[in-house]
Amino acid sequence: MAVTRRVALVTGSSRGLGKAIAQRLARDGMAVAVNGLRASTDLDQVVAEIRAEGGAAEAIPADVTDEAQVRGLVAAVADRFGPVDVLVLNATGPQPEGLLADVTWDDHLAQLDFFVKSPILLGQAVIPEMRRRRFGRIVHIDSDIADRSGPGRSAYATAKNAQIGLTRSWARELAPDGITVNTIAPCFIPVERHTEVSAAERADYAAATPVGRIGVPEDIAHAVSFFASEAAGFVTGQRLVVDGGRGLG
Repeated sequence: MAVTRRVALVTGSSRGLGKAIAQRLARDGMAVAVNGLRASTDLDQVVAEIRAEGGAAEAIPADVTDEAQVRGLVAAVADRFGPVDVLVLNATGPQPEGLLADVTWDDHLAQLDFFVKSPILLGQAVIPEMRRRRFGRIVHIDSDIADRSGPGRSAYATAKNAQIGLTRSWARELAPDGITVNTIAPCFIPVERHTEVSAAERADYAAATPVGRIGVPEDIAHAVSFFASEAAGFVTGQRLVVDGGRGLG
């Protein structure tokens, strides 16, 4: 009997963690929709690298905080590959820091747009078909900042905690439909050329991590791979912190 190829949509996957996640899911045999805010050489490069390894991928740019564009994105994925089986909510925007007295409500809304509004729009677009087929995997990417926020990160930490609440409420509601919803909390992970970290900073960070090294995007991709898999059908409403043990104190 033929095995149906699963279809994954990874938001914010033109670079960084999202890129590593998209590549890993493609290696797992999924057809992957690679998403970024707009068409770019980065987006095309991810698709080219996946295809070079024999995988199936398509670049589909869209603003995932815009309702009309989200509908268009999900329709484009369905037209190219079929309905979305695996939704990875990784997209993020600017994360400016500011002390409490300087943070406005608009600053909070900007963070909530990516970590609450965007998941809601995407969920509403893909969940009906997941319910019809009685299968779905939804994986949020939150952050260990939700637990370990320092001064100046209140808007980001608040939105990430809201995202965690969204994950758990969705998990309970969608479980009877065969849809699992989980979240992964990465620690700080330097990403390619987009994060400048000196050798000394890397050494200090590695020394503070019990496993003795700094994290890499593939560490997060491995965790997503499990939550997105058929084998994770009995795991839902969970939050996996991937931080090399930093949270142990």
